[in-house]
This record gives sequence, C-alpha cells and structure tokens, in this order.
Amino acid sequence: MAIGRETIENLLKLGNPKWKTSITSVEPNKLKTRGYPQEDLIGNISFPEMVYLLIKGELPPESESKMFEAVLTSFCDHSVTPPSTQAARIIASTGSPMHACVSGGLLAFGKHHAGAIENAMKTLQEGVKRSHGDIEATAREMVDEFLESGDKIPGFGHRYHNEDPRARKLIELAKEYGCSGIHTELALTIQSILLEEKGIRMNIDGANAGILSDMGFDWTIGTGIFMIGRLPALVAHIYEEQTREAPFRKLFDTEEIYYDGIDERRIIKEDEK
Repeated sequence: MAIGRETIENLLKLGNPKWKTSITSVEPNKLKTRGYPQEDLIGNISFPEMVYLLIKGELPPESESKMFEAVLTSFCDHSVTPPSTQAARIIASTGSPMHACVSGGLLAFGKHHAGAIENAMKTLQEGVKRSHGDIEATAREMVDEFLESGDKIPGFGHRYHNEDPRARKLIELAKEYGCSGIHTELALTIQSILLEEKGIRMNIDGANAGILSDMGFDWTIGTGIFMIGRLPALVAHIYEEQTREAPFRKLFDTEEIYYDGIDERRIIKEDEK
C-alpha cells in the first residue's frame, strides 16, 4: 500500500516541527545530506569524506580529504593495551552480542584514555588565541605553566613510545598536504622545548590536535573523531575474542588476588550477647 505525502507529513508532524536539523533531510524516496542527494554521494566520495561532510557541512578539498583520512587511520588500533579494548574483549568473552561489546569499549573512553585528543586540541586552540602571533613566547609560557602546576601537557609523552612513529608521519603529511598551520607550529614549538628540557616528544594526540585545529575542527569534536577512527578496531578485537578465545576469559588465578584488610567477622545475635 502506497503512503502519500500527506500521510508522511502527518506521521512526521512536518506541519508542526519540534526538531531542527541541518544535517540530513528525509522525504518520501529522497534523502539529502548537507544538500547532496545520498545516491550521488554513494560511490563518489570516500568514507572519510562523508564523515567530514557530516561534521563540517561541506566536502573537503582533496588535500584535506587525504589528511583527514590519514588522521582517522592513525587512530585505528593500539593492540590490547588500551582499557577500552580490554573492556570490549572481556565483555565479548561473556557471550554478549557485538553491540553490547562495542558499547562497553566506547564507554571505557574517558579523560585518561581517548580524552587526550580533545584536551590537546583545547590547549592548542586556547594557546593560539592568546599568542598574538608570538608562538615561541606562548609555547614557553604554556610549558612553564604546566610544569609549575605539575600537570602533564596533553598531547606530549607516551607510556609506551619514546617517539610515537604515528606523530612523526602525520606531521610529514600535514606539511605535504598543506594542512600544517599555526596550531601545528605551536605544537612543534612546545615539543622543541620539552625535548630539550625533558626528553619528551609529542604523541599522536598532539600531532592530530594541531592538524585538526588547523583544519578548522573545534576541540569539542576531538573525542568523537577519535571514536570514529578506533571503532573498527573494537569490532575486530571483539570478533577475534569471540572466534579465537575460550569464553569467560580469566585474566589471573585466584592465588594472584591480594585481599587487603579483609578480616573474618561474624554476626552476633541478640541472645548471644
């Protein structure tokens, strides 16, 4: 049975809209994302370009398309070392379905894991705003402020890598594609100071923070972009856990558990007092 336009409008209450969006419009037999018919986008643009279009509202120039693809690829995986991957695999070992395992992995993202890209972008964007063009002086001030407070500068240093190979490659590509600007310059200047004084280099988050900021992405979208890049790895790890490992993963034996300050106690009944 065909559904007429009037019926669709009644179902969606188009005559009395209570929701506003500029991302995708839906009409009978017609879908337009940011003004482009979806059938025109399918087969003509890449997935990273589609993500860029959804977030920024326009298709990227070729150079930014290549750079954004590199950024998403750089987030792809870090083996089983991150808490999010471990959480997803442990949930998978219980027999939970894929969507529950993926949700568990995503929910494991926080300020100490996956939040660094957002913090790094915010730090660089605020630094550029206050720099008035003097990047070297601003970098010096920022490093001094973080060192005095005892806080780590987001985007610099790594618990596994003395030199994050992904960061080096991203900076090279940013210069090649013309996507390296004042935010990346600030990140590199901070790195020069930290390297000389502390032996610390930028990590993948520091590199991507500078690049994404120079591409015009607001810092509040940083973790979301990381999630898009890391999601395929979570799916791969969940599938591997489900197909290659025994269920109910045991991370350690009971003999390896240390019970701290748990003394034996008993309930004393009233007539025993």
